[in-house]
Amino acid sequence: MRALRDHDQAVATLRRSYAAVPPGQPVRLAKRTSNLFRPRAATRAPGLDVAGLDGVLAVDPQARTAEVQGMCTYEDLVDATLPYGLMPLVVPQLRTITLGGAVTGLGIESTSFRNGLPHESVTEMDVLTGAGDLLTVRPDGEHADLFAAFPNSLGSLGYATRLRIELQPVRHAVALRNVRFSRLEELTEAIGDVITKGEWEGRGVDAMDGVVFSPGEAYLVLGSFTDDPPRPSDYTGQAIYYRSLRERTRDALTTYDYLWRWDTDWFWCSAAFGVQHPLVRRLWPARWRRSDVYHRLVRLEHRHQVAARVDRWRGRPARERVVQDVEIPLDRTADFLRWFARHVGMSPVWLCPLRLREPAGPGSARGWPLYPLRPGQTYVNIGFWGTVPIAEGAADGDVNRSVERAVSEAGGHKSLYSDAYYDREAFDRLYGGDVWRAVKDRYDPDHRLTGLYEKAVARK
Repeated sequence: MRALRDHDQAVATLRRSYAAVPPGQPVRLAKRTSNLFRPRAATRAPGLDVAGLDGVLAVDPQARTAEVQGMCTYEDLVDATLPYGLMPLVVPQLRTITLGGAVTGLGIESTSFRNGLPHESVTEMDVLTGAGDLLTVRPDGEHADLFAAFPNSLGSLGYATRLRIELQPVRHAVALRNVRFSRLEELTEAIGDVITKGEWEGRGVDAMDGVVFSPGEAYLVLGSFTDDPPRPSDYTGQAIYYRSLRERTRDALTTYDYLWRWDTDWFWCSAAFGVQHPLVRRLWPARWRRSDVYHRLVRLEHRHQVAARVDRWRGRPARERVVQDVEIPLDRTADFLRWFARHVGMSPVWLCPLRLREPAGPGSARGWPLYPLRPGQTYVNIGFWGTVPIAEGAADGDVNRSVERAVSEAGGHKSLYSDAYYDREAFDRLYGGDVWRAVKDRYDPDHRLTGLYEKAVARK
């Protein structure tokens, strides 16, 4: 009961801070961490007070549900559920992604081929709307339109203060098979087979993702929960997880380490900070080998442009940031990966197959209009994160625009946590503009919250 009383007090504090924001001033959350790469408008307005909204209120092991506050990180959520032998249906790969952030901004991981996206395991939410109302929204009932439009709304329709989510049972460890493919068509055929059969070579598959180093070298990582693994590996020390795919055909991790296997080195992006060099790695404290530390370093670089100034001093070309996650239909994935290798050339890239939940999740009878993936369609999330040199005569943003065109031509979608360049007409067509406006007008009639296009695309 104390947790609920504390939650009510935290919500009251949030509502007071929202009421204190002068009309016309931008509204933002005062949060310690962020996993966004989109530019944010500078503002001196105080952020909304979300202190006290970052915990787990309750875990019900019989019902396999959890009541979670909107600013709770998945790191804290997993710490609360694993002792019960449970985990969220989808655990995004970085520790400091919040549950509210994964629902309003989308998230994905290796169980998404079975369980869809994080918002599909939400059965109920409390949402503070742009009108200042606190509403309990569900897949049906009076506010079903807000429930369906909330995913991918990026805070433009409101903020989740409490969410009830489904959990799934897990075992102590995850046994891994790292399967190499030299042809991309063989890789995509294997993904389809696993999704159809639920197994690979006679063994059930509970989790599936992969890495492409080149069109001729790609790996599927097939995970199976187990209580009787071989000796688990440890990639929080000198060893680096993504390199192991080339070195080992079989592996095992504790379930906890599996969930955060990508966080230690931010997939492979820690190399940009020298953390993969053996000497630096020995000196770099293990507690600092995590994605939020690297992200803070990136924000410092964006602010002070130290590396950019050094490149100019050395006569090197300026670089364009290409940080994107895109969803491509399975039957177009091989073609897109070849296009990407030719025209962008970044390596490695991450693969994560996904489907909307079957049977349908709580809101999918109506669909998810702001990120309209097709029920029954298999997609592959392709993640690529880095920079490329700006060619002579080209402009910053040209490569990202070409990626957007290629994604659209492939019938795919692009996540909006990073740079986007769509014009408003194309954006509305791709991201449910008509539905968004109708829900916006109902729940934020004065448009106090920044619009979705303005958040995702418009530069200020």
